Amino acid sequence: MVDQQDISITLPNGRDIRATLFQPNKEDCIGAVMIGPATGIKRRFYAPFAEYLAENHYGVVTYDNQGIGDSLVEPIRKSKVTLQDWGYDDMPAVLEELELRFPDTHYHLLGHSAGGQLIGLMHNWEKLTSVFNVACSSGRVKNMNFPFVLQANFLMRIFMPLSNALFGFSQTQWLGLGEPLPKAVGKQWSQWCLGKGYVKTAFGKTVHRHWFDGVDLPSQWINAKDDDIAIDANVQDMLEVFPKMSAQRLTLNPPDHGLKAIGHMKFFSRKSKVLWPLALEWLGTFSEGKK
Repeated sequence: MVDQQDISITLPNGRDIRATLFQPNKEDCIGAVMIGPATGIKRRFYAPFAEYLAENHYGVVTYDNQGIGDSLVEPIRKSKVTLQDWGYDDMPAVLEELELRFPDTHYHLLGHSAGGQLIGLMHNWEKLTSVFNVACSSGRVKNMNFPFVLQANFLMRIFMPLSNALFGFSQTQWLGLGEPLPKAVGKQWSQWCLGKGYVKTAFGKTVHRHWFDGVDLPSQWINAKDDDIAIDANVQDMLEVFPKMSAQRLTLNPPDHGLKAIGHMKFFSRKSKVLWPLALEWLGTFSEGKK
């Protein structure tokens, strides 16, 4: 039985975000993993996968980004949180908590979509040993295929700006896209995906310091043939923002694994548990015992 504990992590700005600690047997712990969530996705979505990792001797921390889920501490209309805040503040603080809870081991980022895209905003990225990214890409609308490109354009060009104007935040939950988003997050999400893609569009505008061109960690990038967002072209776009990153790529075909769908989200579903050993295999390459 995996021990789970809800905790608070204090950020440099004095705010707290809510997180969950998954504790394996301390004597058997062979590494520690922070699970970086996709845009607007709460930490409980990753609980089954986190339990699986803990059952296989990894300490794990999942968390709700600022302005999302249990980390929303004010009326969402008043939230000033931005996408880069998640990379500048949340991710480094979670990594520091991981070090505190699981000292003297190897640390890994397991990023889902935005949770892997924002690593270049982490000032302490060098403390990581590796990156395992799922459905992580630039999200560039221009590259998307018909007919999904029509849906993406509607979301980014019409729905998001209209929702922000009418309600003061993005009602993305109406479209089944996780939690509602603070206004600035929804606005930037649209701008980044309609431009050159995640983060790159913001260089020199809202992102004035970053480490994307220095991150040289070994990484595994997983996407699926039935993912309309993290298509191969968008994965490649994202990789080009990490010129020094050593990247291995794997595109999954659902029928090859006895699955009807994987898409952008279902890698972490219990129904897709057949895929989870891919993460263990990757982590095991680096997590052989203590540092």
